[in-house]
Formats: sequence, structure tokens, C-alpha cells
Amino acid sequence: MTDTPPIEHPVWLTTGDFTAAQEPFGLFAAWMAEAVASEPRDPNAMALATIGTDGLPDARMVLMKDFDAQGFVFYTNLGSQKGRELKAAPKAALLFYWKTLNRQVRVRGPVESVTDAEADSYFATRNRMAQIGAWASKQSQPLESRLAFEKAIALYTAKFGVGAVPRPAHWSGFRIVPMAIEFWHDRPFRLHDRIEFKRERVGAAWSKTRMYP
Repeated sequence: MTDTPPIEHPVWLTTGDFTAAQEPFGLFAAWMAEAVASEPRDPNAMALATIGTDGLPDARMVLMKDFDAQGFVFYTNLGSQKGRELKAAPKAALLFYWKTLNRQVRVRGPVESVTDAEADSYFATRNRMAQIGAWASKQSQPLESRLAFEKAIALYTAKFGVGAVPRPAHWSGFRIVPMAIEFWHDRPFRLHDRIEFKRERVGAAWSKTRMYP
């Protein structure tokens, strides 16, 4: 039996020079791990930009709940403003900003729906009151009063008083499939480091370009 060779870490990981990375997903995973360790709250928070029905850009903060080589996943009420906008124009941009690390990551690409199995699996991990809230909230619709919302919460709390709360059909997830990912790191005097990874289609090789700050 031969000895198992040691795992060789990428050069950029051992030297700290992220611009030496040759693909974006490993680099993003490393940066996210550092953000989890350093950010005081919600290191997975990201600004999500969509295209409004009036053609204007729309942006809001959401929480990334999963990522891998397929893309970046978040969940929402499909009838919400972002849900309707993504159905009408399935493309989006993301921005992660980690203030403690002086880093940001920009992502752009088309959007696809997650599978029912993926949505069911994640929904089952949510806090029970968050599950109830997914039923009670008509997200992005006018609300006549806070009391009306609290009544809806009480109604669904009673309805699902025993057993698991099922995922509502109007609640699911989206995956942003990246075609471009840019990594930015602050340097003194605004002489920042930036690298951009691009690909022409899913499964194609990534090209890497170092950008002027």
C-alpha cells in the first residue's frame, strides 16, 4: 500500500494572492469562509438587482442560502416584486460586500428556478414561525394594517398547529447562474485589486482578466 499524497492547496490560497486563482468558485468559497469568521452578522447577505416591469433596475438585500458550481440560490415568495420581475426577465446581478474584509464580489447571469425537491428541503430547515410567515405574507402587496398581518399569522398558526408545516406553492427559490464574477479587494490609496472571470455559456471554460481599479 502506498502512502496517500498530501492535498496540495492552490497557490493563491497558500500565498494569499487571490489574483492567482484560476477559477471563481473555489475563490468564492474561501472568501465566504473568511466572511463567516469575521462578519458580525449575515455574511451571506447580498444585494440582488433585477429588471423592473418599467425597465428600470431594482435592488434589495436578500440572503444567499446555497452556492456551488451551478450558482447562487435564494428563496422568496414567487408573487413578490422580485419574484414577478425574475419571471418576466430571468436575469440578475448580485453584490456581496464584506466590510470587515474590505472585499466585494459581483455576479451577473441568467436565473433559473430551483427544483421542488430543493425548495422542500430548504423550507423544512426554516424556523416554524418563518414557515408560518411564508403562508401569511402576501409579500410586496399593500397591507392595510399590522393587525391584519398578525391575524393572518394567527390563522395559519392554528391551521398548522400539529405536525410539519408544508411549503406553500407560491414560495420557492431562484438560482443565479453566473456568466461573470468579479472579485475586488481594497488596497491603500484606492489602488485596489480586481479580477474578473467570464464564460460564454454554462460549462465553458472561464477566462480571467485583471482589471484596473
